[in-house]
Amino acid sequence: MRAATDLAAPAAFREDVLAGLSAPIRAIPARWLYDRRGSELFEEITRLPEYYLTRTERSLLQRHCGEVAAIAGEGNAVVEFGSGSSAKTPILLEAIRPSAYVPIDICGEFLRESARSLTRSFPSLPIHPVQADFMTSMPLPEAIAAEPKLGFFPGSTIGNMVPRTAVNLLRAMKEALGIGSYLLIGIDRLKDVGMLLRAYDDPAGVTAAFNLNLLARINSELDGSIPLDGFRHKAVWNDPMSRIEMHLEVLRDLSFTVAGLGFAIPAGETIHTENSHKYGPRDARLLLRAAGWSPVKEWTDPKGLFALILAEAEAIRFAP
Repeated sequence: MRAATDLAAPAAFREDVLAGLSAPIRAIPARWLYDRRGSELFEEITRLPEYYLTRTERSLLQRHCGEVAAIAGEGNAVVEFGSGSSAKTPILLEAIRPSAYVPIDICGEFLRESARSLTRSFPSLPIHPVQADFMTSMPLPEAIAAEPKLGFFPGSTIGNMVPRTAVNLLRAMKEALGIGSYLLIGIDRLKDVGMLLRAYDDPAGVTAAFNLNLLARINSELDGSIPLDGFRHKAVWNDPMSRIEMHLEVLRDLSFTVAGLGFAIPAGETIHTENSHKYGPRDARLLLRAAGWSPVKEWTDPKGLFALILAEAEAIRFAP
């Protein structure tokens, strides 16, 4: 996430929102869904019965983190990209017995609260929270510069990016962590479309509230006048792109202002807010290899819903 101070983030937010609302195909980057309220709503989503991803990944971590430790070794500095509440992190920390833990997240308040919670559970573990946008910068602390590193990227967050961006991010992670480091990554698998749509448009409306909260954030932080009742949450499956898309659909012709600029959007148009790409087994391994990561071990659940992959950062080869 963007190397962000509490002052820099609002400027970047304003820039992205104004550019996204002005674009021919309106879209706002998904990272801005995660203010304090958005982060809380996402944690609520992870507990929904329809949202299979979190409980499936947690089960895989519980069963296989011992194997991760056996392969990667104990004592690594664990670097978690987009740590959020760090809810699944203790499973890995207990197995790895790391030399340090570095959570990186864009929401500073949520990040610090999560770090304090982990400190209570692991009082002797050095924890170095980094508030940053890892999509553009990965400022790792000097304290872990000489340590062997294990990157942790759970939740299938990699699916939020188009493949080109995903490969670039994985390359940046390799550069930040170093040759010979490991990456434990969660990747969601292709599956029944009905199951996917229920996961991203739950009957309780929590995902809708999460998506619509972006508009409330714009009104609050950018002096917006967006009528919140003029939009609805919409989740669709884009088969050619192999992804779930989240949109905010306009219900009636709307005019509003954001940061002093006026916008008019006709009924039926949408603001694209998030993608969640789904990968087959070969696709996921190819994605990692394209970024210089060599898959070492892969684990999946009995139904093949989700995969955990441990990969090692390869040295650059002169020739195939």
